[in-house]
Amino acid sequence: MSQTPTTCPFTGALAVPSAVSSPSTLPVREAPTADWVKIKDLYENPFPIYQRMREESPVHWVPDVNRYMVTSYSACHEIEQDEARFSADERNSLMKRSMGHSMLRKDNPEHQVDRDSYGATLRPATIKKHWNEIFAANHRKYLDQLIARGPGADFVWDYAAPYTAENLRLICGFHNSTQQDLQRWSQTLIDGTGNYADDPEVWARAEASSAEVDAAIDEMIPYLAAHPDYSLLSNLASMPIPLEAIRANLKMTIGGGLNEPRDVLATTVWALLSNPAQRDAVLRDPSLFARAFEESVRWVAPIGMYPRETTQELVLEGVRLPAGARLGVVLGAANRDPQVFSDPEEFNIFREKKPHLAFGGGVHFCAGTWIARAQVAQIALPELFRCLPHLKLDPQSPSTDAGWVFRGMTKMPVVWDN
Repeated sequence: MSQTPTTCPFTGALAVPSAVSSPSTLPVREAPTADWVKIKDLYENPFPIYQRMREESPVHWVPDVNRYMVTSYSACHEIEQDEARFSADERNSLMKRSMGHSMLRKDNPEHQVDRDSYGATLRPATIKKHWNEIFAANHRKYLDQLIARGPGADFVWDYAAPYTAENLRLICGFHNSTQQDLQRWSQTLIDGTGNYADDPEVWARAEASSAEVDAAIDEMIPYLAAHPDYSLLSNLASMPIPLEAIRANLKMTIGGGLNEPRDVLATTVWALLSNPAQRDAVLRDPSLFARAFEESVRWVAPIGMYPRETTQELVLEGVRLPAGARLGVVLGAANRDPQVFSDPEEFNIFREKKPHLAFGGGVHFCAGTWIARAQVAQIALPELFRCLPHLKLDPQSPSTDAGWVFRGMTKMPVVWDN
Protein backbone atom coordinates (compact mmCIF):
# COMPACT_ATOMS: atom_id res chain seq x y z
CA MET A 1 0.00 0.00 0.00
CA SER A 2 1.41 3.36 -0.98
CA GLN A 3 0.86 5.97 1.71
CA THR A 4 0.82 9.60 3.16
CA PRO A 5 0.55 11.99 6.23
CA THR A 6 -1.16 15.09 8.21
CA THR A 7 -0.61 17.07 11.70
CA CYS A 8 -0.36 16.83 15.52
CA PRO A 9 1.89 15.41 18.30
CA PHE A 10 2.32 17.85 16.93
CA THR A 11 1.85 20.42 19.59
CA GLY A 12 1.79 24.03 18.53
CA ALA A 13 4.45 25.78 16.49
CA LEU A 14 6.86 23.48 14.74
CA ALA A 15 10.52 24.25 14.16
CA VAL A 16 11.82 23.55 10.68
CA PRO A 17 14.65 21.00 10.94
CA SER A 18 18.08 22.38 10.17
CA ALA A 19 18.38 20.04 7.19
CA VAL A 20 15.94 22.24 5.29
CA SER A 21 17.64 25.08 3.45
CA SER A 22 16.56 28.68 3.94
CA PRO A 23 14.37 30.02 1.13
CA SER A 24 16.34 33.29 1.11
CA THR A 25 19.37 31.47 -0.34
CA LEU A 26 17.48 30.20 -3.39
CA PRO A 27 17.41 31.93 -6.80
CA VAL A 28 13.99 33.30 -7.76
CA ARG A 29 12.22 31.48 -10.59
CA GLU A 30 8.74 30.92 -11.95
CA ALA A 31 6.75 27.87 -10.90
CA PRO A 32 7.07 25.01 -13.39
CA THR A 33 3.84 23.72 -14.95
CA ALA A 34 3.02 20.11 -14.09
CA ASP A 35 0.50 19.35 -16.82
CA TRP A 36 1.39 15.67 -16.41
CA VAL A 37 -0.30 15.56 -12.99
CA LYS A 38 -3.87 14.28 -13.31
CA ILE A 39 -6.56 14.06 -10.61
CA LYS A 40 -7.36 10.44 -11.42
CA ASP A 41 -3.71 9.46 -10.87
CA LEU A 42 -3.54 11.42 -7.62
CA TYR A 43 -6.64 9.61 -6.40
CA GLU A 44 -5.18 6.19 -7.10
CA ASN A 45 -1.67 6.77 -5.71
CA PRO A 46 -0.27 10.28 -5.21
CA PHE A 47 3.04 9.36 -3.62
CA PRO A 48 5.19 8.66 -6.69
CA ILE A 49 3.79 11.90 -8.14
CA TYR A 50 4.77 13.80 -5.00
CA GLN A 51 8.28 12.34 -5.14
CA ARG A 52 8.81 13.64 -8.66
CA MET A 53 7.30 17.03 -7.84
CA ARG A 54 9.50 17.54 -4.77
CA GLU A 55 12.60 16.62 -6.75
CA GLU A 56 11.77 19.14 -9.49
CA SER A 57 10.51 22.10 -7.45
CA PRO A 58 8.82 22.81 -4.10
CA VAL A 59 5.97 24.52 -5.96
CA HIS A 60 4.26 23.65 -9.27
CA TRP A 61 1.36 25.10 -11.19
CA VAL A 62 -0.99 22.13 -11.79
CA PRO A 63 -3.64 22.87 -14.46
CA ASP A 64 -5.75 19.81 -13.66
CA VAL A 65 -6.15 21.02 -10.06
CA ASN A 66 -6.25 24.71 -11.05
CA ARG A 67 -3.85 25.78 -8.33
CA TYR A 68 -0.22 25.80 -7.27
CA MET A 69 0.67 22.63 -5.38
CA VAL A 70 3.26 23.03 -2.62
CA THR A 71 5.06 19.78 -1.80
CA SER A 72 8.19 20.48 0.28
CA TYR A 73 8.13 20.33 4.08
CA SER A 74 9.79 23.69 4.54
CA ALA A 75 7.44 25.50 2.14
CA CYS A 76 4.33 23.95 3.71
CA HIS A 77 5.61 24.82 7.18
CA GLU A 78 6.29 28.41 6.12
CA ILE A 79 2.72 28.74 4.84
CA GLU A 80 1.26 27.36 8.07
CA GLN A 81 3.13 29.88 10.19
CA ASP A 82 2.38 33.01 8.14
CA GLU A 83 -1.34 33.82 7.82
CA ALA A 84 -0.50 37.42 6.90
CA ARG A 85 0.82 36.30 3.50
CA PHE A 86 -1.08 33.02 3.15
CA SER A 87 -4.77 33.46 3.88
CA ALA A 88 -7.12 30.63 4.85
CA ASP A 89 -10.06 32.74 3.64
CA GLU A 90 -9.78 31.56 0.06
CA ARG A 91 -12.08 33.02 -2.57
CA ASN A 92 -14.33 30.55 -4.40
CA SER A 93 -13.53 27.98 -1.74
CA LEU A 94 -14.80 24.43 -2.29
CA MET A 95 -15.16 24.01 1.47
CA LYS A 96 -17.26 27.18 1.75
CA ARG A 97 -19.52 25.92 -1.02
CA SER A 98 -19.86 22.48 0.55
CA MET A 99 -20.01 23.35 4.24
CA GLY A 100 -20.35 27.11 4.66
CA HIS A 101 -17.80 29.59 5.99
CA SER A 102 -16.25 27.66 8.88
CA MET A 103 -13.31 28.56 11.10
CA LEU A 104 -10.97 26.63 8.79
CA ARG A 105 -11.56 29.24 6.09
CA LYS A 106 -11.22 32.26 8.36
CA ASP A 107 -8.20 34.31 9.40
CA ASN A 108 -7.77 35.91 12.80
CA PRO A 109 -9.41 37.49 14.68
CA GLU A 110 -12.59 35.90 13.25
CA HIS A 111 -11.03 32.43 13.29
CA GLN A 112 -10.13 32.60 16.98
CA VAL A 113 -13.65 33.59 18.02
CA ASP A 114 -15.06 30.44 16.41
CA ARG A 115 -12.23 28.24 17.66
CA ASP A 116 -12.59 29.38 21.26
CA SER A 117 -16.22 28.25 21.23
CA TYR A 118 -15.01 24.64 20.85
CA GLY A 119 -12.63 24.69 23.80
CA ALA A 120 -14.84 23.39 26.61
CA THR A 121 -15.86 20.26 24.69
CA LEU A 122 -12.51 19.28 23.18
CA ARG A 123 -9.98 20.15 25.89
CA PRO A 124 -7.97 17.21 27.32
CA ALA A 125 -9.54 17.51 30.80
CA THR A 126 -13.06 17.09 29.36
CA ILE A 127 -11.93 14.15 27.22
CA LYS A 128 -10.49 12.40 30.27
CA LYS A 129 -13.43 13.22 32.53
CA HIS A 130 -16.27 12.52 30.10
CA TRP A 131 -15.49 11.28 26.60
CA ASN A 132 -13.04 8.43 27.25
CA GLU A 133 -15.69 6.35 29.00
CA ILE A 134 -18.05 6.87 26.07
CA PHE A 135 -15.33 5.99 23.55
CA ALA A 136 -14.58 2.77 25.45
CA ALA A 137 -18.25 1.74 25.44
CA ASN A 138 -18.58 2.46 21.72
CA HIS A 139 -15.40 0.52 20.99
CA ARG A 140 -16.79 -2.53 22.78
CA LYS A 141 -20.12 -2.27 20.96
CA TYR A 142 -18.66 -2.08 17.47
CA LEU A 143 -15.85 -4.54 18.09
CA ASP A 144 -18.49 -7.05 19.21
CA GLN A 145 -20.33 -6.38 15.96
CA LEU A 146 -17.13 -6.96 13.95
CA ILE A 147 -16.51 -10.23 15.77
CA ALA A 148 -20.13 -11.28 15.21
CA ARG A 149 -19.67 -10.78 11.47
CA GLY A 150 -16.86 -13.32 11.64
CA PRO A 151 -13.53 -13.58 9.79
CA GLY A 152 -13.72 -11.77 6.47
CA ALA A 153 -15.51 -8.76 7.97
CA ASP A 154 -14.34 -5.37 6.68
CA PHE A 155 -12.40 -3.51 9.35
CA VAL A 156 -13.22 -0.09 7.89
CA TRP A 157 -16.96 -0.41 7.39
CA ASP A 158 -17.81 -2.94 10.09
CA TYR A 159 -15.79 -1.30 12.86
CA ALA A 160 -13.74 1.87 12.26
CA ALA A 161 -16.45 3.87 10.49
CA PRO A 162 -19.38 3.15 12.85
CA TYR A 163 -17.14 3.49 15.93
CA THR A 164 -15.83 6.93 15.01
CA ALA A 165 -19.21 8.04 13.64
CA GLU A 166 -20.98 7.18 16.90
CA ASN A 167 -18.28 8.99 18.87
CA LEU A 168 -18.70 12.05 16.68
CA ARG A 169 -22.50 11.97 16.88
CA LEU A 170 -22.30 12.32 20.65
CA ILE A 171 -19.45 14.85 20.59
CA CYS A 172 -21.51 17.05 18.28
CA GLY A 173 -24.77 16.54 20.17
CA PHE A 174 -26.86 15.06 17.36
CA HIS A 175 -29.23 13.10 19.60
CA ASN A 176 -31.81 13.28 16.82
CA SER A 177 -29.60 11.44 14.30
CA THR A 178 -27.84 8.10 13.84
CA GLN A 179 -24.23 7.18 13.26
CA GLN A 180 -25.28 6.17 9.75
CA ASP A 181 -26.47 9.75 9.20
CA LEU A 182 -23.09 11.03 10.36
CA GLN A 183 -21.30 8.71 7.95
CA ARG A 184 -23.42 9.85 5.02
CA TRP A 185 -23.13 13.53 5.89
CA SER A 186 -19.39 13.30 6.42
CA GLN A 187 -18.62 11.53 3.16
CA THR A 188 -20.80 13.73 0.96
CA LEU A 189 -19.62 16.98 2.54
CA ILE A 190 -16.00 15.85 2.32
CA ASP A 191 -16.53 14.86 -1.31
CA GLY A 192 -17.76 18.39 -1.99
CA THR A 193 -14.74 19.91 -0.28
CA GLY A 194 -12.46 17.81 -2.49
CA ASN A 195 -14.51 18.23 -5.69
CA TYR A 196 -11.71 19.69 -7.79
CA ALA A 197 -13.22 17.96 -10.83
CA ASP A 198 -16.42 20.05 -10.30
CA ASP A 199 -18.68 17.00 -10.64
CA PRO A 200 -22.33 18.20 -10.45
CA GLU A 201 -23.51 14.94 -8.85
CA VAL A 202 -20.99 15.43 -6.03
CA TRP A 203 -22.33 18.94 -5.44
CA ALA A 204 -25.92 17.69 -5.40
CA ARG A 205 -25.16 15.11 -2.71
CA ALA A 206 -23.24 17.66 -0.65
CA GLU A 207 -26.10 20.17 -0.86
CA ALA A 208 -28.63 17.54 0.24
CA SER A 209 -26.53 16.62 3.28
CA SER A 210 -25.94 20.26 4.11
CA ALA A 211 -29.69 20.82 4.28
CA GLU A 212 -30.14 17.74 6.49
CA VAL A 213 -27.47 18.95 8.90
CA ASP A 214 -29.08 22.40 9.08
CA ALA A 215 -32.42 20.83 9.98
CA ALA A 216 -30.83 18.61 12.65
CA ILE A 217 -29.02 21.58 14.19
CA ASP A 218 -32.14 23.73 14.20
CA GLU A 219 -34.01 20.98 16.03
CA MET A 220 -31.28 20.30 18.61
CA ILE A 221 -30.31 23.85 19.64
CA PRO A 222 -33.48 24.63 21.66
CA TYR A 223 -33.45 21.15 23.18
CA LEU A 224 -29.83 21.43 24.32
CA ALA A 225 -30.39 24.95 25.60
CA ALA A 226 -32.92 23.41 28.00
CA HIS A 227 -31.02 20.14 28.56
CA PRO A 228 -27.29 20.98 28.40
CA ASP A 229 -24.60 18.33 28.13
CA TYR A 230 -20.92 18.15 27.17
CA SER A 231 -21.53 18.32 23.40
CA LEU A 232 -20.41 20.98 20.96
CA LEU A 233 -23.97 21.94 20.07
CA SER A 234 -24.87 22.31 23.74
CA ASN A 235 -21.90 24.58 24.30
CA LEU A 236 -22.63 26.62 21.17
CA ALA A 237 -26.31 26.94 22.08
CA SER A 238 -25.28 28.88 25.18
CA MET A 239 -23.13 31.38 23.27
CA PRO A 240 -23.98 34.49 21.21
CA ILE A 241 -22.76 32.91 17.98
CA PRO A 242 -24.55 33.46 14.62
CA LEU A 243 -26.51 30.45 13.43
CA GLU A 244 -24.65 30.35 10.12
CA ALA A 245 -21.33 30.08 11.97
CA ILE A 246 -22.68 27.24 14.11
CA ARG A 247 -23.90 25.42 11.01
CA ALA A 248 -20.65 25.86 9.07
CA ASN A 249 -18.44 24.82 11.97
CA LEU A 250 -20.51 21.74 12.77
CA LYS A 251 -20.35 20.66 9.11
CA MET A 252 -16.59 21.14 9.16
CA THR A 253 -16.47 19.02 12.30
CA ILE A 254 -18.64 16.30 10.76
CA GLY A 255 -16.20 16.08 7.86
CA GLY A 256 -12.82 16.07 9.58
CA GLY A 257 -14.05 14.68 12.88
CA LEU A 258 -15.11 11.42 11.28
CA ASN A 259 -12.84 10.77 8.35
CA GLU A 260 -9.61 11.62 10.19
CA PRO A 261 -9.95 9.19 13.14
CA ARG A 262 -11.61 6.56 10.94
CA ASP A 263 -8.84 6.65 8.37
CA VAL A 264 -5.91 6.87 10.78
CA LEU A 265 -7.37 3.97 12.78
CA ALA A 266 -7.70 1.74 9.73
CA THR A 267 -4.36 2.81 8.24
CA THR A 268 -2.51 2.20 11.51
CA VAL A 269 -3.99 -1.28 11.87
CA TRP A 270 -3.21 -2.04 8.21
CA ALA A 271 0.38 -0.86 8.66
CA LEU A 272 0.94 -2.87 11.84
CA LEU A 273 -0.55 -6.02 10.34
CA SER A 274 1.66 -5.53 7.28
CA ASN A 275 4.77 -5.16 9.46
CA PRO A 276 4.79 -8.14 11.87
CA ALA A 277 7.88 -7.01 13.80
CA GLN A 278 6.24 -3.67 14.61
CA ARG A 279 2.94 -5.39 15.42
CA ASP A 280 4.74 -7.69 17.85
CA ALA A 281 6.48 -4.70 19.43
CA VAL A 282 3.21 -2.91 20.25
CA LEU A 283 1.71 -6.15 21.57
CA ARG A 284 4.65 -6.42 24.00
CA ASP A 285 4.57 -2.72 24.89
CA PRO A 286 1.16 -1.01 24.47
CA SER A 287 2.74 2.40 25.15
CA LEU A 288 4.01 2.18 21.56
CA PHE A 289 0.48 2.60 20.19
CA ALA A 290 0.92 6.36 20.57
CA ARG A 291 4.01 6.22 18.35
CA ALA A 292 2.19 4.01 15.86
CA PHE A 293 -0.62 6.58 15.67
CA GLU A 294 1.72 9.48 14.99
CA GLU A 295 3.80 7.56 12.48
CA SER A 296 0.60 6.58 10.70
CA VAL A 297 -0.60 10.17 10.28
CA ARG A 298 2.85 11.14 9.04
CA TRP A 299 2.91 8.29 6.57
CA VAL A 300 -0.67 8.64 5.29
CA ALA A 301 -2.28 11.93 6.17
CA PRO A 302 -6.05 11.58 6.34
CA ILE A 303 -6.19 15.18 5.13
CA GLY A 304 -3.58 15.23 2.41
CA MET A 305 -4.04 18.76 1.08
CA TYR A 306 -5.71 22.00 2.13
CA PRO A 307 -5.98 25.37 0.37
CA ARG A 308 -4.43 28.77 1.01
CA GLU A 309 -4.36 32.00 -1.01
CA THR A 310 -1.53 34.51 -1.25
CA THR A 311 -2.38 38.02 -0.05
CA GLN A 312 0.45 39.66 -2.01
CA GLU A 313 3.08 38.87 -4.62
CA LEU A 314 5.80 36.89 -2.87
CA VAL A 315 8.58 34.35 -3.19
CA LEU A 316 8.13 30.91 -1.60
CA GLU A 317 11.16 28.62 -1.52
CA GLY A 318 12.61 30.52 -4.46
CA VAL A 319 9.39 30.38 -6.52
CA ARG A 320 7.63 33.61 -7.44
CA LEU A 321 3.88 33.62 -6.78
CA PRO A 322 1.41 36.37 -7.75
CA ALA A 323 -1.02 37.99 -5.34
CA GLY A 324 -4.23 35.98 -5.13
CA ALA A 325 -2.53 32.72 -6.10
CA ARG A 326 -4.57 29.65 -5.11
CA LEU A 327 -2.33 27.16 -3.32
CA GLY A 328 -2.68 23.54 -2.33
CA VAL A 329 -0.61 22.81 0.79
CA VAL A 330 0.18 19.14 0.22
CA LEU A 331 0.77 17.63 3.64
CA GLY A 332 0.82 14.18 2.06
CA ALA A 333 3.99 15.23 0.25
CA ALA A 334 5.56 17.36 3.00
CA ASN A 335 5.38 14.53 5.53
CA ARG A 336 7.43 12.34 3.20
CA ASP A 337 10.07 14.91 2.40
CA PRO A 338 13.48 13.14 2.49
CA GLN A 339 15.08 16.43 3.52
CA VAL A 340 13.39 15.90 6.91
CA PHE A 341 12.52 12.21 7.28
CA SER A 342 14.84 9.29 6.59
CA ASP A 343 13.31 6.53 4.43
CA PRO A 344 10.09 8.58 4.36
CA GLU A 345 8.11 6.13 2.22
CA GLU A 346 8.40 3.47 4.94
CA PHE A 347 6.12 3.02 7.95
CA ASN A 348 8.44 2.84 10.96
CA ILE A 349 7.27 3.46 14.51
CA PHE A 350 10.91 3.46 15.68
CA ARG A 351 12.06 6.33 13.46
CA GLU A 352 13.70 9.38 15.00
CA LYS A 353 11.03 11.68 16.41
CA LYS A 354 10.53 14.77 14.27
CA PRO A 355 7.48 17.03 14.01
CA HIS A 356 5.18 16.20 11.11
CA LEU A 357 2.51 18.46 9.65
CA ALA A 358 -0.46 16.11 9.64
CA PHE A 359 -2.55 18.17 12.05
CA GLY A 360 -1.53 21.49 10.60
CA GLY A 361 0.23 24.22 12.51
CA GLY A 362 0.09 27.82 13.56
CA VAL A 363 -3.32 29.29 14.40
CA HIS A 364 -5.08 26.51 12.46
CA PHE A 365 -3.52 23.64 14.39
CA CYS A 366 -6.22 20.94 14.49
CA ALA A 367 -8.66 21.53 17.35
CA GLY A 368 -9.67 17.86 17.30
CA THR A 369 -6.16 16.49 17.82
CA TRP A 370 -6.71 15.38 21.40
CA ILE A 371 -10.04 13.75 20.60
CA ALA A 372 -8.45 11.79 17.74
CA ARG A 373 -5.57 10.65 19.91
CA ALA A 374 -7.90 9.56 22.69
CA GLN A 375 -10.35 7.50 20.66
CA VAL A 376 -7.71 5.93 18.41
CA ALA A 377 -4.34 5.70 20.19
CA GLN A 378 -5.51 5.45 23.79
CA ILE A 379 -8.64 3.33 23.44
CA ALA A 380 -9.30 1.63 20.08
CA LEU A 381 -5.81 0.39 19.17
CA PRO A 382 -4.79 -1.10 22.54
CA GLU A 383 -8.19 -2.68 23.16
CA LEU A 384 -8.48 -4.03 19.64
CA PHE A 385 -5.15 -5.87 19.80
CA ARG A 386 -5.81 -7.01 23.37
CA CYS A 387 -9.08 -8.62 22.28
CA LEU A 388 -7.86 -9.86 18.90
CA PRO A 389 -4.10 -10.46 19.26
CA HIS A 390 -4.13 -12.77 16.22
CA LEU A 391 -5.87 -10.30 13.91
CA LYS A 392 -4.62 -10.55 10.31
CA LEU A 393 -5.36 -9.07 6.91
CA ASP A 394 -7.47 -11.44 4.82
CA PRO A 395 -5.04 -13.11 2.38
CA GLN A 396 -7.93 -14.00 0.07
CA SER A 397 -9.23 -10.44 -0.29
CA PRO A 398 -6.64 -7.66 -0.66
CA SER A 399 -7.12 -4.29 1.05
CA THR A 400 -7.32 -1.09 -0.96
CA ASP A 401 -6.75 2.59 -0.25
CA ALA A 402 -7.51 5.70 -2.27
CA GLY A 403 -7.61 9.48 -2.29
CA TRP A 404 -5.28 12.46 -2.22
CA VAL A 405 -7.15 15.47 -0.77
CA PHE A 406 -8.46 12.93 1.75
CA ARG A 407 -6.89 9.47 1.84
CA GLY A 408 -7.70 6.28 3.66
CA MET A 409 -8.53 2.61 3.40
CA THR A 410 -11.55 1.88 1.23
CA LYS A 411 -11.58 -1.88 1.76
CA MET A 412 -9.89 -3.90 4.51
CA PRO A 413 -11.12 -7.46 5.11
CA VAL A 414 -9.62 -9.07 8.22
CA VAL A 415 -9.47 -12.55 9.74
CA TRP A 416 -8.52 -13.87 13.15
CA ASP A 417 -8.16 -17.08 15.10
CA ASN A 418 -11.21 -17.88 17.21
